[in-house]
Amino acid sequence: MTAHQTIEAETTTISGAEMVVRALIDQGVEVLFGYPGGAVLPIYDALFSEPRLQHVLVRHEQGATHAAEGYARSTGKPGVVLVTSGPGATNAVTGIVDALMDSIPMIVITGQVATHLIGTDAFQECDTIGITRPCTKHNYLVKDIADLPRILHEAFHIATSGRPGPVVIDIPKDVQFAKGAYQGPTEVKHAHNYAPRTKGDPGKIAEAVALIAKARKPILYTGGGVINAGPRAAELLREFAELTGAPVTSTLMGLGAFPASDSKWLGMLGMHGSFEANNAMHDCDVMVAIGARFDDRVTGRLDAFAPTSRKIHIDVDPSSIGKNVRADIGIVGDAGQVLEDMIAAWKQRNLSVDAAALKAWWTQIDAWRARNSFAYRPDTKLIKPQYAIERLYELTKDHDTYITTEVGQHQMWAAQFYKFEKPNRWMTSGGLGTMGYGLPAAVGVQMAHPDALVIDIGGDASVQMTMQEISTAVQYDLPIKIFILNNEWMGMVRQWQQLLHGERYSHSYSSSLPDFVKLAEAYGGVGFRAEHPDELDDKIREMISVKKPVIFDCRVTKEENCFPMIPSGKAHNEMIMAEEARDLGSIIDDAGKRLV
Repeated sequence: MTAHQTIEAETTTISGAEMVVRALIDQGVEVLFGYPGGAVLPIYDALFSEPRLQHVLVRHEQGATHAAEGYARSTGKPGVVLVTSGPGATNAVTGIVDALMDSIPMIVITGQVATHLIGTDAFQECDTIGITRPCTKHNYLVKDIADLPRILHEAFHIATSGRPGPVVIDIPKDVQFAKGAYQGPTEVKHAHNYAPRTKGDPGKIAEAVALIAKARKPILYTGGGVINAGPRAAELLREFAELTGAPVTSTLMGLGAFPASDSKWLGMLGMHGSFEANNAMHDCDVMVAIGARFDDRVTGRLDAFAPTSRKIHIDVDPSSIGKNVRADIGIVGDAGQVLEDMIAAWKQRNLSVDAAALKAWWTQIDAWRARNSFAYRPDTKLIKPQYAIERLYELTKDHDTYITTEVGQHQMWAAQFYKFEKPNRWMTSGGLGTMGYGLPAAVGVQMAHPDALVIDIGGDASVQMTMQEISTAVQYDLPIKIFILNNEWMGMVRQWQQLLHGERYSHSYSSSLPDFVKLAEAYGGVGFRAEHPDELDDKIREMISVKKPVIFDCRVTKEENCFPMIPSGKAHNEMIMAEEARDLGSIIDDAGKRLV
């Protein structure tokens, strides 16, 4: 009898470590990301002979959490992390906070020193519960083996219900060794009566659709909550846009929920959003926010945000409604279910829009769109970063492609120039803005979608923060592509220093970058370098064809800035455009002095 068969047969008297393995299987987990250590070795021992769980050995615990985020974001399933106590847990904190900010379902199982050693400053001890309390949706310290089955199953329920988020389970080593009775997901009785509201209030839904029908300048403002609600929610969003004729914009986290090829799509809004999206948001008279939390990167100056609009806010998290921006109508519920009910209410009441007003609204939007706010000056000798993303998109759009990113200028250019038609294809760090996110996230995405083309669009500074995870990709035969826009700077830092800090470039230039091609080869991958626009297409095609991990060193212009840009503290109609920014002195004299 094998070890896993023994676990199944002895469900009444199994160890805590075996309970963890059994619970993961019962919850449908297939992949987990982790790094072993002393306080979690009993669980690793239980994993040793369990073929139904594939463990991915990362090179750093932060990599494990970001890989789990990529896995979760691209599948809709919770990502699972297994790390040891002390530094294992603290190294995971960045990814835990990242998942909390971006509403990513994640289970993080940490080892802990034995219960009698807690509080004694034992080797590799830390207060994991205290440290992670403010950065998790919920956390547990398991003190009794009798509680472990319930906690394990309860954690999955909490992480995946309502607004998703990370849950930490801290398990002391003696609890992992202890024997107890295991209970399955349907057998345990949850201690927490957590039942988030998913159906919106019918009265408020009726009020909302009536207000939308009267709108002369409506806009649908969508966020990551639409993607978290599942593929059906994205379909319903498209149907609702057709019914109302309203333009659609999105946060960074919501890209892909509405197809970029649709004529109603305005592009991303916010600090580096499109001219048409930001001006439409500023001038709208009815805003419908669906699964978005009014982040400061989106709103700009709060007292000037959509100043003449009535605001309808739909969110599964009741604490988000009215938190940053006052809602005239707040609807608590799952984005998909509320959209379904709004469509039904619209049809039942036989509502229609003001066609003449809507036509005039679209005429204005088309005038803003004609500005072509993402335009840039082409260069025949040097690769512009915008051009690199355009060519990457054109050459990969017909593949089964998933995009992850690091954080910085390249992230914004990717959001501007890579067009998404479907949800769950865009994985990026939005709320926390975590440099180093994209490479391990790509590992997680590739584990979930082994036959897909997975590309991390990175910057030369950001990608180095977790570069060691290339070793993970090589070990598990994951042919991820790391497409680096190499400008030798911390690009977004340099841009702000140029525009807002008098061109004082304090510690933002990287003077000793590695040879990324040789680095790829040293890890066992493949390296490419492109330095001229004429060679870019052929090398991208070659990169796609390689069935190994690739680092692509795309040498781009060094001082290109990302525009449009809403300076911090400014309104949506106070954007700096690329052509205006070319007169750098006037921007610093005028805007810079007021913003620093």
